[in-house]
Amino acid sequence: MRVDIDGLSAHRGGRPVVTDVSIAVPSGSVLGLIGPNGSGKSTLLRAVSGIGRASSGRVRFDGVDAATLSRRDLARRVAVMAQEHSEEFEITVLDLVLLGRIPHGRGFGRDSEHDISLAEAALDRVGARRLAGRRFAALSGGERQRVLLARALTQDTPVLILDEPTNHLDIAHQLELLELVTTTERTVLVALHDLNLAARSCDAVAVLADGRLVALGEPDDVLDTTAIRTVFGVDSTAVRHPATGRRHLIFDARSPHPVSKGTPVR
Repeated sequence: MRVDIDGLSAHRGGRPVVTDVSIAVPSGSVLGLIGPNGSGKSTLLRAVSGIGRASSGRVRFDGVDAATLSRRDLARRVAVMAQEHSEEFEITVLDLVLLGRIPHGRGFGRDSEHDISLAEAALDRVGARRLAGRRFAALSGGERQRVLLARALTQDTPVLILDEPTNHLDIAHQLELLELVTTTERTVLVALHDLNLAARSCDAVAVLADGRLVALGEPDDVLDTTAIRTVFGVDSTAVRHPATGRRHLIFDARSPHPVSKGTPVR
């Protein structure tokens, strides 16, 4: 499913956080959102998913304006794994994952064999089947991340929106999770802090600074040392990975040069 973001702006707490962002995400591709803390990544994803409100602009899913969709119809198109979630769920992991089936007409306590099969398969895919009977509140941060991804997969939507899904995961599970995400054959919008993981896993990256889109394109075209210095205020060295030939960034030190906030780097 194609996702078109057209002139999107959004406010939080009465102040502008995202300003006039336009991005086209082709069906089945993975778009990585990167940028410093406070650059507007989470607010943009919330507005695209319908969890947060846009102050202007629009989002279309295969040409259908999201503003014309009911909450249920939107939830059949887009599943969200957000940074912000309650850590006090006193239900089992399996029951939490089954909540992903609500948009499809069945809720907690009325789950069909098909629903349960989808939930168990999703837990298998994220390596969390052994957690099915445990309480979500008792899990570690990394275990929670995997369970929340399983819930998003169980929702069975053509679009996935993931906000920092690798938080709390060790390196092996970061790679495993992103490999899983990139092989779902769904359209994915994912916010990431690790630039090398973004370069490795995403078809395209969008760079935000001060709520504005300052660069958009394939990772090797966008993630260069100039962009890293301009947007993040960090000096870096770019090398070619010996196995893949792709650009890999080595971060050296904070740059002595001032950061140009919100200035296009391409």
